[in-house]
This record gives sequence, C-alpha cells and structure tokens, in this order.
Amino acid sequence: MSKNLVIVESPAKAKTIEGYLGKDFKVASSMGHIRDLPKGGDAIDIENGFEPTYEVSPEKKDIIQKLKKLAEDAEMVYLASDEDREGEAISWHLKEVLDLTDKKTRRIVFTEITKNAILNAIKTPRGIDIDLVNAQQARRVLDRLVGYELSPILWKKIKTGLSAGRVQSVAVRLVVEREREISEFKAKSSYKVNAEFPLEKGRTLVAELSERFDTEEEALEFLESCKGAKYKIADLQTKPSKRSPAPPFTTSTLQQEAARKLGFSVIQTMTVAQKLYESGKISYMRTDSVNLSDEARNGAMRQIETSFGKDFVQPRVFKTKSSSAQEAHEAIRPTDFSVNDPGMDRNAARLYDLIWKRAIASQMADAELEKTTATISISTNPRTFVANGEVVKFEGFLAVYMESDDDEDAEEGNSKVLPPLSIGQDLKLDQIIAKQIFSRHAPRFTEASLVKKLEELGIGRPSTYAPTITTVQKRGYVVKEIREGVERKYNVFRLKDNDIAKEIDSEITGAEKNKLFPTNTAMVVTDFLVEHFPDVTDFSFTSEIEQEFDEIANGKLNWKKMIDNFYQPFHKKVTVTEKVERSSVGKSRELGVDPKTGKNVYVKLGKFGAYAQIGENPDDNGGEKPKFASLRPGQFIENITMEDAMELFKMPREMGMFEEKPVVVNIGRFGPYVLHDKKFVSIPKTDDPYEITSERAIELIEAKRVADANKLIKAFAEDPEIQVLNGRFGPYIKAGKKNVKIPKGKEPKDLTYEECITLAAATPEKKGRWGRAATKTAEAPAKKTATKTAAKKVAKAPAKKVAAKKTAAKKTATKKTLPKKKK
Repeated sequence: MSKNLVIVESPAKAKTIEGYLGKDFKVASSMGHIRDLPKGGDAIDIENGFEPTYEVSPEKKDIIQKLKKLAEDAEMVYLASDEDREGEAISWHLKEVLDLTDKKTRRIVFTEITKNAILNAIKTPRGIDIDLVNAQQARRVLDRLVGYELSPILWKKIKTGLSAGRVQSVAVRLVVEREREISEFKAKSSYKVNAEFPLEKGRTLVAELSERFDTEEEALEFLESCKGAKYKIADLQTKPSKRSPAPPFTTSTLQQEAARKLGFSVIQTMTVAQKLYESGKISYMRTDSVNLSDEARNGAMRQIETSFGKDFVQPRVFKTKSSSAQEAHEAIRPTDFSVNDPGMDRNAARLYDLIWKRAIASQMADAELEKTTATISISTNPRTFVANGEVVKFEGFLAVYMESDDDEDAEEGNSKVLPPLSIGQDLKLDQIIAKQIFSRHAPRFTEASLVKKLEELGIGRPSTYAPTITTVQKRGYVVKEIREGVERKYNVFRLKDNDIAKEIDSEITGAEKNKLFPTNTAMVVTDFLVEHFPDVTDFSFTSEIEQEFDEIANGKLNWKKMIDNFYQPFHKKVTVTEKVERSSVGKSRELGVDPKTGKNVYVKLGKFGAYAQIGENPDDNGGEKPKFASLRPGQFIENITMEDAMELFKMPREMGMFEEKPVVVNIGRFGPYVLHDKKFVSIPKTDDPYEITSERAIELIEAKRVADANKLIKAFAEDPEIQVLNGRFGPYIKAGKKNVKIPKGKEPKDLTYEECITLAAATPEKKGRWGRAATKTAEAPAKKTATKTAAKKVAKAPAKKVAAKKTAAKKTATKKTLPKKKK
C-alpha cells in the first residue's frame, strides 16, 4: 500500500495529481462535500449556541468507507481540497468523519494543478484553518436559519413552494426594481444633427453638431439657418493619449467577459473553468484577487518578449479594490503561458484563449494613441460641427486583447481615423441630417451584469455568484428570455442642395436578448419581504453580513456570537409577521367589470403563475365557475390594464377548418399550442399565439406530421406499444414505458417483433435517481422487522424504565430547534 494518501474533491483532479506524485502516494476523491446539514428543523440547536448537526449524505457512505480504509492503511493523510472557505470546510469534515488525528493529518493548498505547485504544497503543509471553517459554517447556518424561517411564511401568506434566501432575495430585488424603473420610464425625443462633407479620393468627413435640439421646430430652424452657408476647418487639435490594459480575471470579471465575448451563461463559464483548472491548464477559478505571482508575471513577460518583442513588455502589479480579497490568492491565469491551446473541447479552448489573452495583456505596454478633434465653423450660425478621430501609434496590449463593454451603443461612439485636414480648409457640404432619437431606459440585467452589480454592492463572494443566478431562475423568480421589440417611427429632416425634405423612418425598439425578467411571483415576494423583513433584502445590511463573515475568517469575530446578533431580532420579526393577514398581501387586484357579463374582473397570482379571472370563485353551494386566462410574458399584476386583461380571454381562438376538422389555438399549462384532430402541436416562442394566422397554424401541424413520420422507423401489428423510433441520441426501441438500446451492428429497420421483445425483457427497469428507489425497497422489510422488535422490547420492559424513557424524551423535546416547514 502507498505510504501517503492525498484526498482531493474531484476524480478529474485526482487523476491529474496522481500523475505528478510517485508510487508512495495514492490520490483519492471525496466527490465534493461529504456531509451537510440534514433537511428539517433539527439541524441547528438554537438554544445551545446554534450548534449544527451534520450528517453524511446517503450517496457518500460508500465513498467514506473506501476513504476510511485507505486512511487506515496510510502513514500520512494530506487533505487537498480547494483553497477557499468551502474547501477548508470540506477538509475539516473529512478529518472529523474519517477520525483522523492531528499527528497523521496535513492540510495542503495550491492555486494551480501543476507538478511544481503540487510538490511545493507537499513540502509546505499546514493544519486546518479553523477560522476559515467557522466562516463557512456561519454562512451555512445563517442561510439555513433565513431559509427555514422565511420560506414557511411565504408558503402561508403567498403560495406554497416558495423560498427566500439572504443573497438570492437581494438578487431578485435588483431585477424587480430595474423592471419597475423601466416600466415607469418615459422616453424623451431629441434631434441629433450630422453633416457630411465630401473630400478627395472619394472620402467623406462626417461631423456632429456639438448640441442636440429638444424639438422639431428647433431642428428645422437650425437647418434653415444653414441654407447657403459656408463651412471651413476653424480649429484642429491633436493630442497624444494612452490606454492601459485591464487586470487579469477574477471570477466575476471572467463571468462578465465570457458572457459578452463568448455568449456563455454564468454557470457554463464556471463549469468550463472547473474543467480547465482540474486539467492543470489554469489557476483556481474562484477568486476575487487581481494579483499575479512573481513566477506568473515572469512567465507572461517571457512569452510577450518571444511573441512581440521587448517593446511590448511592461510589468504591472495590480491591487484588488475589494478590502475582503486575499492578495495571497491569484487572479485566474494560465499555468503555462507558452501553451496557446489546452487541447480540450471547443468551449474549453475558447475560454482558455480568453483567459490567456487577458493575463498576457495585463503585462503588456500601454497602447499609444493620437486623438484628433476638428472643429468646423458655419458662416451663418455660431454653432459648430465637431469630428473626432483616433490613430493608434503603438498597439501595445491592443495587439492581443481589448475589453468589451456592457453598453449596447458602445460602437456608435467609436472614433474613426480622420483624413488629412488643415486649419482654414474650406469644406463643401453634401448634406445635413437631423434625426429624431429617443432616450433609453436603464438596460435590463444579463446574468453577467447582475453578477457585476452584486459584486459592486459587496453581496456574495466568488463561490456564490453562479449558484445564486441559477437558483433565482430555478425558483421561478426570474426568467431569461429573448423578447421581440416593437416598431417605432421617427422623423428625419435632410438639408441637401439648399432644400429641406422630411422623411419618416422606423426602427425596432425594446428587443431583448437573453435578459433577466422578473415574474409576478418575484414582484409579490419582493414587496412582502421589503415590507416585513427589510434587513434581509437591504443591500448595505447584506453587504455588512459578508464583511462579518470576513472578520470570522480572519479570527476577529466569534461566529456563534455573530449568528446570535442576527437571529434574535430576525426571529422576533418572523413571529410578528406570522400574524399578518393573508388577504393583505398584494397577490390580487380588481380591475373592473366585464361589460358583457357584468362580472368582476381580477388578476391574481396562482400555483402556475399570474392569471386573469372573470367572475367570483364558486362557493360551497356550487356557484358558476369563473373564466381564467394566463397573463402573457411581460404583463404584471401591479400594472396590467382592464383592456389588456380582456384581450387574454380571446383564447381559445378558432382558426377555421383544415381537412374538415377545426383548428384551435390555445394556451395550456405547458405553453401555447394548436389543437387539430385531437393532436396537440406546440407553438414556438417566436410565434405569438394571439396573432398567429391560420396559414401558420397549418404549417406547424404539417411540420409536426413530418417530424413524427421521420421519428417512426418501424411498428408492429402484434403490439402497437412496441416501436422502433428515431430519438435524440439515435434509434431505440420503445416498449411501453421502457426505452431499450439497440445492439451495435444491428440495423434498426431489420429488427423483428420477437427480437424487440427479447431485448426489452433483458433491459432492467430504470431505477430512481441515484438508485434510491431500489435501496428504499430493499431496506423496507428490515426496518419493519426492527420496529416490531423494538415494540416488543418496550412492551416487556418494567414500568419504571418506560417512564424514564418518556421523561428523557420530554427533555429532548424541550431543546429549541429550527421550525419545520409546514405542508
């Protein structure tokens, strides 16, 4: 057996590290966390200093047994989980569960998986940092307290299945408030004026008026004043300028830039980065430091000199603005700057290229620019036109990398290269265009820009960004969608040959791509939490909590005292809020009276989302059933109009006949659909069910028929439930509810009925997730037997013993624990 055991978090990491260590080392994986707080209210003993009770996850029991056996046979055990609070806690849990002694245990950390880093870590072990562990415990316990006390209130006051969280509720509030800001925004129009002057060699000088006009009258007045005017270069200024590179990536900036440049979601970025890290290609990907080690900076500078020359090298040390960032940690960077391709899949290669370029650029020289501003006078008007240009004199870091911007209009402001000009030069006017433009509301959040905002507010840490963004979408508070814009007309006035002409043009406005929209549930829950639990959704309070976690990690604050300071006022508020009347929570709104039926019209929040309702809910004596219609995307309970609500009741829409059978468009639980001949055809998101034409509905019906025909490879008269089908991953046999693989080398269309039956019989029934269903079934009889045996023992026991057991049970029951969620 190996003398030394190294325990890491993932099998991929274990495989990479084992290649660097000799035969005296065995590397095994814990597969992440091995134990956690159990579900239910008994996980935290509130009265005894918030003492947590941990339990080993059922799916990790086999892993623990294997690790125990390996640890018993080893002389030394190295705990090598990640270098952050979560990683430190994993090491501590491993030490506790495996019953490892201090003498036999060493904690090692590294920020990259390279041979040098691993060997150096083995040479410089340390003990477990209990302050980091306590910071992680504090976060876990606090989040459990908030979740388990708030969620039942949301269930009782709003609807079942809801959840609240210290970070997720703040993230949802940000999205809700941005949406309200947008809905209240009133676009203002103004006129932007550009002039075009033809030059030699077919070139054109485009200049913009240095001010904008608020009204059409002012714009026309200016154009009138320019009739017959003469234009010349009144001033020409050239100034040198520099542009410096951005620092290397942190977790947050990597997520933002991968979204802008690669179109990655936050969770996708972290998944791909994890693979790169575990394969030894990049340093640790959860960090808020922009620092690079001396070794890394030297490696980058060597690569720059080799590829671009000495002039492009400019060493830099970046300092992290965040006071909580640990400078001992590093920014995200390649482990070897001489490697341009990680030799992995396409997404890994693209993300690696982004990380490589950003880190390399950070150690490169400034870009040297020359900015030129030409001022053009108008003989008949004191106003001036201005043309800006920019010339790159020395590329510097721009030879490798240019940071993207969240500004959707960034390209409009990009400077151009101006043609040769001179002061006093006369210009001939081609045309002046005054275009009506509109002010824009603040942009909706993308996943990346929401992460950026959370980081700016000091809410969450690198390890929490991706889970938070994922959670708010899974919980149904936020949806990421593409939404079509609407057409908007605008005026254009053109002065050409001393004549002013008016044109009306149009543009699409309000189109959104992969933006975050709040749901009606988010609106109602956010208002409820802001009113009754202001601290939980307060940005500065949540940021202060993060700072307290940092103080715990630095050994400056006792974690149980910190939890107590938070919990006591929080729990009092929970007790008070439980008495709030359910009817007072703004989950419904009366809009008016339906002119056709005379019944009241409402909008409400229901189990499956927001809906409109005509009529009252039937009473116990059996009243008339009301009519219901789901609200459309972008419609909110708080501001939907009566007219908009009545539009919703146009469903189902009868579209006419096709093949002598009616075609009906409707919206169901799973979205909009076309119903024809008792068959349902989904309507894609690109089509609006309220505006879809009968021709388009028939097109969808026929397309579904083609798809179904292509899906069926073979059917059998003996049993219609046995079919050979084309699936997402290739041909397979469908036998009732069972999906059966087709053996390699067997042609699907040649399969006989008997062969299908034989293959189906040989295929085992599908187990539940993790095989739990099968395990439960196998354990059931044993549990029953054990219960009967226990009952017999109690029955035979003397009365005194039974009484003693009852007294002990009462004492145990007085221990205060978390309230259990009510069903």
